[in-house]
Amino acid sequence: MKKQIFNATIVDDVPEINPEDLKNHIDQALLIDVRRPDEFNGELSHIERAKLITLGPELDAFFQNHDRDDEIVFICRSGARSGRATLQGRSLGFSKCVNLKGGMLLWNEKKFPTAKKK
Repeated sequence: MKKQIFNATIVDDVPEINPEDLKNHIDQALLIDVRRPDEFNGELSHIERAKLITLGPELDAFFQNHDRDDEIVFICRSGARSGRATLQGRSLGFSKCVNLKGGMLLWNEKKFPTAKKK
């Protein structure tokens, strides 16, 4: 079993990491953005290596077919939807999934790099 990378803070039962923590370990985790495609490529853009897997059936299928020992960071606009995804993952045995605190709003506020689909 791999050592957990992120030291999450628990907020309302959801383990969260701050944008700085993600930025410092960005290559060591799977980034899952749970927003809609128009948001993923919209004004706030997305984090370079993030995979778009929307809440609902798409995320359910991901959980059924993915390694429960992977480090996963869920991302959305503000942290609410990704918090729900984190709780869902935790309930299914994904013990190393965390929520990005503040979502893309806080990521952009800190002027961290983003990517738009070309």
